[in-house]
Amino acid sequence: MNSFSAGLKSSFPLLKQGASTNIWFLFNFVVICRKAGEKIVFRRYLGLRSQKPMLKLLCVTAHPDDEAGAFGGTLLLYHDRGVETHVVCITAGTAARNRGTARSNEELAAMRRAELAASCKLLKVSQYEVLDYPDGKLNRTDLYQVVGDLTLRMRQIRPHVVLTFGPDGGLTGHVDHAMAGVFTTLAFEWAGRPDRYPEQLEQGLTPHRAQKLYYLTADFVLPDRRIIAPPTVTTRIEVGAERFEKKDEAFRQHLTQAPLFEKVKKNLGRHGGGVEMYHLAVTRDPREAKPETDLFEGVVEE
Repeated sequence: MNSFSAGLKSSFPLLKQGASTNIWFLFNFVVICRKAGEKIVFRRYLGLRSQKPMLKLLCVTAHPDDEAGAFGGTLLLYHDRGVETHVVCITAGTAARNRGTARSNEELAAMRRAELAASCKLLKVSQYEVLDYPDGKLNRTDLYQVVGDLTLRMRQIRPHVVLTFGPDGGLTGHVDHAMAGVFTTLAFEWAGRPDRYPEQLEQGLTPHRAQKLYYLTADFVLPDRRIIAPPTVTTRIEVGAERFEKKDEAFRQHLTQAPLFEKVKKNLGRHGGGVEMYHLAVTRDPREAKPETDLFEGVVEE
């Protein structure tokens, strides 16, 4: 008799009745464990080790539709690689020029939240959230409050890698994009420090130091948009043509922004649309700069 059988029989006397009972019990035991979500318990009885912690990616954006138009291919790629993906959107996008059928900011906010939900479903995002800060006014918003909210999410989600915009504001030079990058950079630094937002730690959270922070960038500019000085490209992520089309489909879930559909696809379709580019801005551990093709290169699973 092996140790597994002996352990089960000592805990469950009915198993002593014979082999048929053993088979019946094990079958029902597996079913019950699965229904209850107690896979860890069953793995423990089998003498198997627990699965490794899942890698996590957090993407911080300014508006609904950024998750698709800016980061969509990357979010899809890393989901397909087994990474848990999260999106935090700082505003509900109520300052948009394109408003669909909305007759008020409240209606537009509700519509854009629903569009974000549809987009994230297509991009297979694990979890998403809208913080509802004022759209178009992030450069005049209380910095300490916004950074505190992002610090809280980093301590809750505990990502290994964080994505956001750079201080240039991305290809469009949007001030809200730029401020999203500023807020996220400070949150990245402060989430790991116990002297920043200590009241969060009193609620049972612990400091968290994500390992890498990336800014979205490109090796081209849009001549008809604001002048920007983009961060240098350090990382090229090959998302492929199929994910580019899926990213475009996700962007098209934002029906209030329909007038932008073709223009956005044309702008993002350079290089065939199969590459998304980033600048490695910050690392938890000191390292030399070098070209990358994987956001999780050098990341330690913790």
